[in-house]
Amino acid sequence: MGFSHRQILATMSGLVIAMLLAMLDNMIVAPALPTIVGELGGLNHLAWVTTGYILASTVSTPIWGKLGDLYGRRSTFLASVALFLLGSALCGMAQNMAELVGFRALQGLAGGGLMVGVLSIIGQMIPPRDRSKYQGLMMAVMPVAMIGGPLIGGFITDNLSWRWAFYVNLPLGAIALTVCWFTLRKLPKGTGRARIDWLGTGLLTIWITALVLIASWGGTQYAWGSPQILGLLALTVVGFVAFIFVQRRVAEPIMPLRVFRSRNFNLAGAVAFISGFAMFGTIAFLPQYQQFVQGASATNSGLLLMPMMIAAMVVSLAGGVLISKTGNYKWLPVVGTTLVTVGLGLFATLTTTTSTTMTGLYMVVIGAGMGAMMQTSTLIAQNSIELRDMGAGTGASTFLRNMGSSLGVALLGAIYTNHLTSTLAGAGAAGGTSTATLTPQTLRSLPQAARELFQHAVTDGVTALFMAGAVVAAAGIVIALFIKQVPLRTAVAPARTVEAPVDAERELVAG
Repeated sequence: MGFSHRQILATMSGLVIAMLLAMLDNMIVAPALPTIVGELGGLNHLAWVTTGYILASTVSTPIWGKLGDLYGRRSTFLASVALFLLGSALCGMAQNMAELVGFRALQGLAGGGLMVGVLSIIGQMIPPRDRSKYQGLMMAVMPVAMIGGPLIGGFITDNLSWRWAFYVNLPLGAIALTVCWFTLRKLPKGTGRARIDWLGTGLLTIWITALVLIASWGGTQYAWGSPQILGLLALTVVGFVAFIFVQRRVAEPIMPLRVFRSRNFNLAGAVAFISGFAMFGTIAFLPQYQQFVQGASATNSGLLLMPMMIAAMVVSLAGGVLISKTGNYKWLPVVGTTLVTVGLGLFATLTTTTSTTMTGLYMVVIGAGMGAMMQTSTLIAQNSIELRDMGAGTGASTFLRNMGSSLGVALLGAIYTNHLTSTLAGAGAAGGTSTATLTPQTLRSLPQAARELFQHAVTDGVTALFMAGAVVAAAGIVIALFIKQVPLRTAVAPARTVEAPVDAERELVAG
């Protein structure tokens, strides 16, 4: 199956719009979170506004990938866009935190299809050696989301209502649906003879949800040795073992275990896990510090995220060009994990008087690291699997990145909330306002003593979570060093490499 340069560009026009839809949502919502949580009165559920989305996306990613392999990528991709728009509309109508978290989860179910759909379609159309060039081209048009998203989210929050942070998806989504409907017609249809692994899907949902709940509740709502946490731990282990057992025996596993036979695939997945942990941990909690401590408005906190976004975009684009020209990619994950570790370590030194200039410089470091990690981990993973597993393999790789995001936001959110509530239980009462319903605007009306106490608590919380993130990112440096430089394929169909010798290749085909 060959595609001309013109056909690729036409198809990618639709993919870019859909990717914008997914990326804009996360970027727009981040600056609005302090106001959303304050108005709906749910400080304890702050992390779940993001975690609910990422958790649902994590669970659904391998499902969408497998459905694309079986039914064709066009129909499943369009379905994910439509479902995303429905979730966006419902989020805008949410009346309490429980509804918002639930509707964000619905958005996340669709978001998993958007991300894996774009990556799988690119993987099906373009050989790995040329793929980085087109992925770099896609990143070149991401400034609208990466820079414009936080600005739009902040402006909406300050001048309209936070609900429009979700409603704004609807017109863009209508354009994405229309363009993708026509540009994806040349993609091959699936067989339609699907045997959906519903048991595997259920088990996957159970053990992932239990694991995220442990990260979110352990040491905060429940003691680590409590029956609730121990029960969730047992459920995680039993669910995971049962999931592996089922995947080895069903005809159409939701996550084919053969894709994990490649060492490079596994290492790239671990790097993807680290990148998800770092990216969402940073984006989700930095606005808390910027708005509550540095006194930035929602619009300005979006603007203050620009250094990180620009750095990620520039490094990703430059890395894609270099990979396309040289075929050498091993150094990028090493550099990326190192920069992310350094950046998170710098954020762990924040104080109540740290200037916006310094935080901007720290963001450049983290952004450059993420730009080096994100695209490369997907490229390495796709170069390590067969074409028949492109959807499932890409889904598995994206699944690992989302797992990092889910656990990162849940764990870091628990650290942040625990520090805030334990050290500042009386701060809201001092000003007649509950900390659970405290917005950046109401904070300014509190007495100076209460305001300073709250700001110190926020600073303690974010520095603690960034230190934990730096430890995880440091492990990524070691992992990245073990990635092997395997030649990138120059055709869409996989070639034999050091990773897949003749006997192993036959085993994969037979399996």
